[in-house]
Amino acid sequence: MTVTLAGCGGLSSDNDVTLKVVAADYGDSSANSSTAYWKELAAAFTAKHPGIKVDVSVYSWEEVDAKVAEMVKNGEAPDVAQIGAYADYAADDKLYTADELLAVSTEADFLAPLADAGKVKRVQYGIPFVSSTRLLFYNKDLFEKAGIAAPPKTWAELEAAAKKLKGEAKTPFALPLGREEAQAETMQWLLAGGGGYTDNDEAYSIDSAENVKTLNWVKERLVEAGLTGPVKPSELNRQAAFDAFSNGEVGMLNGHPALMKQATAKGVKFGMVPLPTPRGEEEPTMGVADWVMAFKNGRPKEAGAFLDYLFEAQNVTRFTSTYGLLPVTTSGSRAMEGATGADAGLKTFLAALPNSRLYPAGKKSWPAVSEDIKQKIGKSMDEGQSPDRTLEEIAGAARAADQQR
Repeated sequence: MTVTLAGCGGLSSDNDVTLKVVAADYGDSSANSSTAYWKELAAAFTAKHPGIKVDVSVYSWEEVDAKVAEMVKNGEAPDVAQIGAYADYAADDKLYTADELLAVSTEADFLAPLADAGKVKRVQYGIPFVSSTRLLFYNKDLFEKAGIAAPPKTWAELEAAAKKLKGEAKTPFALPLGREEAQAETMQWLLAGGGGYTDNDEAYSIDSAENVKTLNWVKERLVEAGLTGPVKPSELNRQAAFDAFSNGEVGMLNGHPALMKQATAKGVKFGMVPLPTPRGEEEPTMGVADWVMAFKNGRPKEAGAFLDYLFEAQNVTRFTSTYGLLPVTTSGSRAMEGATGADAGLKTFLAALPNSRLYPAGKKSWPAVSEDIKQKIGKSMDEGQSPDRTLEEIAGAARAADQQR
Protein backbone atom coordinates (compact mmCIF):
# COMPACT_ATOMS: atom_id res chain seq x y z
CA MET A 1 0.00 0.00 0.00
CA THR A 2 1.23 3.48 -0.84
CA VAL A 3 0.69 6.23 1.71
CA THR A 4 1.33 9.83 0.75
CA LEU A 5 2.35 12.07 3.61
CA ALA A 6 2.28 15.85 3.39
CA GLY A 7 4.34 17.93 5.77
CA CYS A 8 2.36 20.86 7.10
CA GLY A 9 3.16 24.16 8.78
CA GLY A 10 4.42 27.52 7.61
CA LEU A 11 3.01 29.87 5.00
CA SER A 12 2.66 28.78 1.40
CA SER A 13 3.88 30.97 -1.45
CA ASP A 14 4.57 30.83 -5.16
CA ASN A 15 8.16 29.93 -4.28
CA ASP A 16 7.33 26.88 -2.17
CA VAL A 17 9.19 23.69 -3.06
CA THR A 18 7.73 20.22 -2.63
CA LEU A 19 10.18 17.38 -2.14
CA LYS A 20 9.03 13.96 -3.28
CA VAL A 21 10.42 11.22 -1.05
CA VAL A 22 10.07 7.45 -1.40
CA ALA A 23 10.77 5.26 1.62
CA ALA A 24 10.68 1.59 2.58
CA ASP A 25 8.36 0.21 5.23
CA TYR A 26 10.20 -1.54 8.06
CA GLY A 27 7.06 -2.59 9.89
CA ASP A 28 5.49 -6.03 9.63
CA SER A 29 1.90 -4.82 10.11
CA SER A 30 -0.17 -1.64 9.90
CA ALA A 31 0.31 -1.19 13.63
CA ASN A 32 4.06 -0.59 13.34
CA SER A 33 4.34 0.71 9.79
CA SER A 34 7.07 3.26 9.07
CA THR A 35 4.34 5.56 7.79
CA ALA A 36 3.87 7.19 11.20
CA TYR A 37 7.57 8.00 11.50
CA TRP A 38 7.75 9.67 8.09
CA LYS A 39 4.52 11.58 8.64
CA GLU A 40 5.80 13.10 11.88
CA LEU A 41 9.24 13.77 10.41
CA ALA A 42 7.81 15.52 7.34
CA ALA A 43 5.53 17.73 9.43
CA ALA A 44 8.28 18.67 11.89
CA PHE A 45 10.71 19.46 9.07
CA THR A 46 8.25 21.71 7.24
CA ALA A 47 7.47 23.53 10.49
CA LYS A 48 11.16 24.46 10.66
CA HIS A 49 11.47 25.10 6.90
CA PRO A 50 8.15 26.72 5.87
CA GLY A 51 9.16 27.01 2.22
CA ILE A 52 9.77 23.27 1.79
CA LYS A 53 6.91 20.79 1.81
CA VAL A 54 7.52 17.03 1.85
CA ASP A 55 5.41 14.33 0.19
CA VAL A 56 6.52 10.83 1.24
CA SER A 57 5.32 7.62 -0.39
CA VAL A 58 5.92 4.53 1.75
CA TYR A 59 6.11 1.12 0.07
CA SER A 60 6.83 -2.37 1.31
CA TRP A 61 10.34 -3.75 0.87
CA GLU A 62 8.99 -6.17 -1.69
CA GLU A 63 8.12 -3.33 -4.06
CA VAL A 64 10.01 -0.16 -3.10
CA ASP A 65 13.12 -0.75 -5.25
CA ALA A 66 11.02 -1.60 -8.28
CA LYS A 67 8.82 1.47 -7.72
CA VAL A 68 11.83 3.78 -7.69
CA ALA A 69 13.31 2.09 -10.78
CA GLU A 70 10.01 2.61 -12.59
CA MET A 71 9.84 6.25 -11.58
CA VAL A 72 13.39 6.86 -12.81
CA LYS A 73 12.67 5.07 -16.09
CA ASN A 74 9.63 7.30 -16.64
CA GLY A 75 11.60 10.48 -15.96
CA GLU A 76 9.84 11.01 -12.63
CA ALA A 77 12.62 10.21 -10.15
CA PRO A 78 11.88 11.19 -6.55
CA ASP A 79 14.01 13.87 -4.95
CA VAL A 80 15.02 11.48 -2.15
CA ALA A 81 14.79 7.69 -2.04
CA GLN A 82 15.37 5.41 0.94
CA ILE A 83 15.88 1.99 -0.63
CA GLY A 84 18.26 -0.97 -0.79
CA ALA A 85 20.85 -0.03 -3.44
CA TYR A 86 22.33 3.03 -5.07
CA ALA A 87 25.16 1.89 -7.37
CA ASP A 88 23.12 1.67 -10.61
CA TYR A 89 21.89 5.23 -10.23
CA ALA A 90 25.33 6.55 -9.30
CA ALA A 91 26.89 4.83 -12.31
CA ASP A 92 24.29 6.46 -14.56
CA ASP A 93 25.12 9.91 -13.08
CA LYS A 94 21.63 10.36 -11.66
CA LEU A 95 22.59 11.12 -8.03
CA TYR A 96 24.01 14.06 -6.16
CA THR A 97 27.14 13.35 -4.16
CA ALA A 98 27.05 13.56 -0.37
CA ASP A 99 29.29 16.63 -0.60
CA GLU A 100 26.68 18.37 -2.74
CA LEU A 101 23.91 17.68 -0.23
CA LEU A 102 24.99 17.51 3.38
CA ALA A 103 26.28 19.99 5.89
CA VAL A 104 29.87 19.32 6.91
CA SER A 105 28.76 18.42 10.44
CA THR A 106 26.26 15.85 9.11
CA GLU A 107 28.74 14.29 6.73
CA ALA A 108 31.40 14.01 9.44
CA ASP A 109 28.95 12.29 11.81
CA PHE A 110 28.63 9.06 9.79
CA LEU A 111 30.54 6.02 11.00
CA ALA A 112 33.49 5.49 8.67
CA PRO A 113 32.79 1.89 7.49
CA LEU A 114 29.26 2.86 6.51
CA ALA A 115 30.24 6.07 4.73
CA ASP A 116 32.96 4.20 2.84
CA ALA A 117 30.48 1.56 1.71
CA GLY A 118 28.43 4.34 0.08
CA LYS A 119 31.26 5.31 -2.27
CA VAL A 120 31.75 4.65 -5.96
CA LYS A 121 35.36 5.25 -7.05
CA ARG A 122 35.98 6.97 -3.71
CA VAL A 123 33.07 9.43 -4.12
CA GLN A 124 30.08 9.01 -1.80
CA TYR A 125 26.65 8.79 -3.38
CA GLY A 126 24.94 6.32 -1.07
CA ILE A 127 24.11 7.75 2.36
CA PRO A 128 23.62 5.05 5.02
CA PHE A 129 20.19 5.17 6.63
CA VAL A 130 20.19 2.35 9.21
CA SER A 131 22.57 -0.52 9.84
CA SER A 132 22.98 -3.89 11.47
CA THR A 133 25.78 -6.28 12.36
CA ARG A 134 25.89 -10.03 12.90
CA LEU A 135 26.95 -12.01 15.96
CA LEU A 136 27.12 -15.64 17.07
CA PHE A 137 24.05 -16.56 19.16
CA TYR A 138 24.26 -19.53 21.51
CA ASN A 139 21.63 -21.25 23.65
CA LYS A 140 22.74 -20.99 27.29
CA ASP A 141 20.59 -23.86 28.52
CA LEU A 142 21.92 -26.23 25.88
CA PHE A 143 25.48 -25.13 26.61
CA GLU A 144 24.96 -25.90 30.29
CA LYS A 145 23.48 -29.32 29.56
CA ALA A 146 26.39 -30.12 27.25
CA GLY A 147 28.92 -29.03 29.84
CA ILE A 148 30.29 -26.13 27.80
CA ALA A 149 31.71 -23.55 30.20
CA ALA A 150 32.10 -20.58 27.83
CA PRO A 151 31.20 -19.57 24.28
CA PRO A 152 33.86 -20.38 21.68
CA LYS A 153 36.51 -17.90 20.58
CA THR A 154 38.40 -20.09 18.10
CA TRP A 155 37.30 -22.44 15.36
CA ALA A 156 38.67 -25.39 17.31
CA GLU A 157 36.54 -24.38 20.31
CA LEU A 158 33.50 -23.93 18.06
CA GLU A 159 34.00 -27.42 16.61
CA ALA A 160 34.44 -28.91 20.09
CA ALA A 161 31.31 -27.17 21.37
CA ALA A 162 29.29 -28.37 18.39
CA LYS A 163 30.38 -31.96 19.05
CA LYS A 164 29.29 -31.70 22.69
CA LEU A 165 25.95 -30.20 21.62
CA LYS A 166 25.24 -33.11 19.29
CA GLY A 167 23.67 -35.03 22.13
CA GLU A 168 21.60 -32.11 23.41
CA ALA A 169 20.53 -30.09 20.35
CA LYS A 170 18.66 -31.14 17.25
CA THR A 171 21.06 -28.87 15.35
CA PRO A 172 24.43 -28.15 17.03
CA PHE A 173 25.29 -25.39 14.54
CA ALA A 174 22.71 -24.04 12.10
CA LEU A 175 24.29 -23.09 8.76
CA PRO A 176 21.66 -21.40 6.56
CA LEU A 177 23.10 -21.40 3.04
CA GLY A 178 19.73 -21.55 1.31
CA ARG A 179 19.16 -18.78 -1.20
CA GLU A 180 17.28 -16.49 1.21
CA GLU A 181 20.49 -15.02 2.61
CA ALA A 182 23.38 -17.29 1.65
CA GLN A 183 25.49 -14.29 0.66
CA ALA A 184 25.33 -13.00 4.24
CA GLU A 185 26.16 -16.28 6.00
CA THR A 186 29.03 -16.81 3.58
CA MET A 187 30.45 -13.34 4.08
CA GLN A 188 30.47 -13.76 7.85
CA TRP A 189 32.60 -16.88 7.56
CA LEU A 190 34.92 -15.37 4.96
CA LEU A 191 35.59 -12.33 7.14
CA ALA A 192 36.22 -14.51 10.19
CA GLY A 193 38.79 -16.42 8.15
CA GLY A 194 40.65 -13.26 7.17
CA GLY A 195 39.14 -12.95 3.69
CA GLY A 196 36.04 -11.40 2.16
CA TYR A 197 34.40 -10.67 -1.16
CA THR A 198 36.84 -7.91 -2.14
CA ASP A 199 40.46 -6.98 -1.44
CA ASN A 200 41.88 -3.68 -0.18
CA ASP A 201 41.73 -2.28 -3.73
CA GLU A 202 38.00 -3.07 -3.94
CA ALA A 203 38.57 -5.79 -6.55
CA TYR A 204 36.70 -9.07 -6.24
CA SER A 205 38.76 -11.68 -4.38
CA ILE A 206 36.10 -14.34 -3.91
CA ASP A 207 38.45 -17.22 -4.73
CA SER A 208 41.30 -16.05 -2.49
CA ALA A 209 43.37 -18.62 -0.60
CA GLU A 210 41.83 -17.45 2.68
CA ASN A 211 38.29 -17.93 1.39
CA VAL A 212 39.02 -21.38 -0.01
CA LYS A 213 40.57 -22.45 3.29
CA THR A 214 37.60 -21.11 5.26
CA LEU A 215 34.86 -22.85 3.30
CA ASN A 216 36.78 -26.11 3.19
CA TRP A 217 37.08 -25.98 6.99
CA VAL A 218 33.35 -25.35 7.36
CA LYS A 219 32.50 -28.25 5.07
CA GLU A 220 34.98 -30.74 6.54
CA ARG A 221 34.68 -29.89 10.25
CA LEU A 222 31.01 -28.97 10.54
CA VAL A 223 28.95 -30.20 7.60
CA GLU A 224 30.61 -33.54 6.89
CA ALA A 225 30.93 -34.16 10.64
CA GLY A 226 27.15 -34.06 10.94
CA LEU A 227 27.11 -30.97 13.16
CA THR A 228 24.83 -28.76 11.03
CA GLY A 229 21.58 -30.56 11.67
CA PRO A 230 19.09 -32.68 9.75
CA VAL A 231 18.46 -30.03 7.06
CA LYS A 232 21.24 -29.62 4.49
CA PRO A 233 22.83 -26.13 4.54
CA SER A 234 21.90 -25.68 0.87
CA GLU A 235 18.23 -26.13 1.80
CA LEU A 236 18.17 -24.20 5.07
CA ASN A 237 17.01 -20.58 4.92
CA ARG A 238 17.75 -17.88 7.47
CA GLN A 239 14.24 -17.54 8.90
CA ALA A 240 13.85 -21.28 9.29
CA ALA A 241 17.13 -21.33 11.23
CA PHE A 242 15.92 -18.43 13.41
CA ASP A 243 12.65 -20.27 14.07
CA ALA A 244 14.50 -23.42 15.09
CA PHE A 245 16.76 -21.45 17.45
CA SER A 246 13.74 -19.74 18.99
CA ASN A 247 12.19 -23.17 19.55
CA GLY A 248 15.25 -24.29 21.51
CA GLU A 249 16.44 -26.74 18.84
CA VAL A 250 19.73 -25.04 17.83
CA GLY A 251 22.90 -24.69 19.87
CA MET A 252 24.62 -21.97 17.84
CA LEU A 253 24.04 -19.86 14.75
CA ASN A 254 24.90 -16.47 13.29
CA GLY A 255 22.14 -13.89 13.76
CA HIS A 256 21.14 -10.24 13.57
CA PRO A 257 19.23 -8.09 16.09
CA ALA A 258 15.78 -9.33 15.04
CA LEU A 259 16.63 -12.74 16.50
CA MET A 260 16.91 -11.22 19.98
CA LYS A 261 13.24 -10.27 19.98
CA GLN A 262 12.12 -13.55 18.45
CA ALA A 263 14.10 -15.75 20.86
CA THR A 264 13.16 -13.66 23.90
CA ALA A 265 9.48 -13.98 23.04
CA LYS A 266 9.86 -17.78 23.12
CA GLY A 267 11.73 -17.71 26.44
CA VAL A 268 15.09 -18.86 25.08
CA LYS A 269 18.07 -17.86 27.19
CA PHE A 270 20.86 -16.88 24.83
CA GLY A 271 24.21 -15.14 24.66
CA MET A 272 25.86 -13.21 21.81
CA VAL A 273 29.55 -13.05 20.93
CA PRO A 274 31.61 -12.33 17.79
CA LEU A 275 31.89 -15.24 15.37
CA PRO A 276 35.02 -17.22 16.33
CA THR A 277 38.14 -16.93 14.19
CA PRO A 278 40.82 -19.55 13.45
CA ARG A 279 43.05 -18.60 16.39
CA GLY A 280 40.82 -16.20 18.31
CA GLU A 281 42.27 -13.10 16.67
CA GLU A 282 39.97 -10.15 16.04
CA GLU A 283 38.56 -9.91 12.52
CA PRO A 284 35.88 -7.58 11.11
CA THR A 285 32.30 -8.67 11.46
CA MET A 286 29.73 -8.26 8.70
CA GLY A 287 27.75 -5.05 8.62
CA VAL A 288 24.62 -4.33 6.60
CA ALA A 289 23.19 -0.94 5.63
CA ASP A 290 20.17 0.42 3.81
CA TRP A 291 20.60 3.59 1.82
CA VAL A 292 19.30 7.08 1.19
CA MET A 293 20.10 8.96 -2.01
CA ALA A 294 19.06 12.18 -3.72
CA PHE A 295 18.36 12.34 -7.43
CA LYS A 296 19.50 15.20 -9.63
CA ASN A 297 16.19 17.02 -9.84
CA GLY A 298 17.55 20.53 -9.42
CA ARG A 299 16.80 20.76 -5.69
CA PRO A 300 20.07 19.83 -3.91
CA LYS A 301 19.72 22.60 -1.31
CA GLU A 302 16.22 21.55 -0.25
CA ALA A 303 17.01 17.82 -0.39
CA GLY A 304 20.17 18.43 1.60
CA ALA A 305 18.29 20.35 4.28
CA PHE A 306 15.83 17.48 4.62
CA LEU A 307 18.64 14.92 4.90
CA ASP A 308 20.45 17.03 7.51
CA TYR A 309 17.25 16.98 9.55
CA LEU A 310 16.71 13.26 8.98
CA PHE A 311 20.10 12.51 10.53
CA GLU A 312 19.73 14.60 13.67
CA ALA A 313 20.38 12.30 16.63
CA GLN A 314 16.83 12.28 18.00
CA ASN A 315 15.38 11.35 14.61
CA VAL A 316 17.93 8.59 14.06
CA THR A 317 17.43 6.96 17.45
CA ARG A 318 13.63 7.18 17.29
CA PHE A 319 13.65 5.10 14.13
CA THR A 320 16.32 2.59 15.17
CA SER A 321 14.69 2.05 18.57
CA THR A 322 11.35 1.30 16.94
CA TYR A 323 12.73 -1.34 14.57
CA GLY A 324 15.65 -2.85 16.47
CA LEU A 325 18.31 -1.45 14.14
CA LEU A 326 21.59 0.36 14.64
CA PRO A 327 22.28 4.06 14.07
CA VAL A 328 24.68 5.03 11.30
CA THR A 329 26.02 8.17 13.00
CA THR A 330 28.37 8.80 15.89
CA SER A 331 25.80 10.97 17.65
CA GLY A 332 23.14 8.30 17.26
CA SER A 333 25.53 5.64 18.55
CA ARG A 334 26.32 7.68 21.64
CA ALA A 335 22.62 8.05 22.34
CA MET A 336 22.13 4.29 22.05
CA GLU A 337 25.13 3.57 24.28
CA GLY A 338 23.28 5.25 27.13
CA ALA A 339 20.04 3.39 26.46
CA THR A 340 18.30 1.03 28.86
CA GLY A 341 15.47 -1.43 28.41
CA ALA A 342 14.88 -2.87 24.97
CA ASP A 343 17.69 -0.89 23.35
CA ALA A 344 20.26 -2.19 25.84
CA GLY A 345 20.52 -5.52 24.02
CA LEU A 346 21.55 -3.76 20.83
CA LYS A 347 24.75 -2.46 22.44
CA THR A 348 26.60 -5.70 21.71
CA PHE A 349 25.81 -5.29 18.02
CA LEU A 350 26.67 -1.60 18.19
CA ALA A 351 30.13 -2.38 19.60
CA ALA A 352 30.89 -4.48 16.52
CA LEU A 353 29.81 -1.81 14.03
CA PRO A 354 32.96 0.39 13.87
CA ASN A 355 35.04 -2.65 12.83
CA SER A 356 32.52 -4.04 10.36
CA ARG A 357 32.77 -4.70 6.64
CA LEU A 358 29.81 -4.28 4.32
CA TYR A 359 28.81 -5.77 1.00
CA PRO A 360 30.56 -4.13 -1.98
CA ALA A 361 27.41 -2.11 -2.62
CA GLY A 362 29.30 0.49 -4.65
CA LYS A 363 29.80 -2.05 -7.44
CA LYS A 364 27.10 -2.01 -10.07
CA SER A 365 27.82 -5.70 -10.60
CA TRP A 366 27.16 -6.64 -6.95
CA PRO A 367 23.42 -7.53 -7.24
CA ALA A 368 24.20 -10.11 -9.95
CA VAL A 369 27.20 -11.47 -8.02
CA SER A 370 25.11 -11.71 -4.85
CA GLU A 371 22.46 -13.69 -6.71
CA ASP A 372 25.15 -16.02 -8.08
CA ILE A 373 26.37 -16.69 -4.54
CA LYS A 374 22.83 -17.38 -3.36
CA GLN A 375 22.32 -19.92 -6.14
CA LYS A 376 25.63 -21.79 -5.85
CA ILE A 377 27.43 -21.48 -2.53
CA GLY A 378 25.12 -23.72 -0.51
CA LYS A 379 25.42 -26.52 -3.05
CA SER A 380 29.20 -26.49 -2.58
CA MET A 381 28.55 -28.00 0.85
CA ASP A 382 26.65 -30.96 -0.63
CA GLU A 383 28.30 -34.36 -0.89
CA GLY A 384 30.58 -34.63 -3.91
CA GLN A 385 30.76 -30.87 -4.46
CA SER A 386 33.80 -28.63 -4.04
CA PRO A 387 33.99 -25.17 -2.39
CA ASP A 388 37.21 -24.57 -4.35
CA ARG A 389 35.59 -24.98 -7.77
CA THR A 390 32.46 -23.10 -6.71
CA LEU A 391 34.44 -20.10 -5.50
CA GLU A 392 36.49 -20.09 -8.72
CA GLU A 393 33.32 -20.15 -10.81
CA ILE A 394 31.66 -17.33 -8.86
CA ALA A 395 34.86 -15.26 -8.87
CA GLY A 396 35.34 -15.61 -12.62
CA ALA A 397 31.80 -14.46 -13.33
CA ALA A 398 32.17 -11.59 -10.84
CA ARG A 399 35.33 -10.26 -12.46
CA ALA A 400 33.78 -10.49 -15.92
CA ALA A 401 30.68 -8.65 -14.76
CA ASP A 402 32.80 -5.98 -13.09
CA GLN A 403 34.74 -5.32 -16.28
CA GLN A 404 31.59 -5.10 -18.41
CA ARG A 405 30.07 -2.51 -16.10
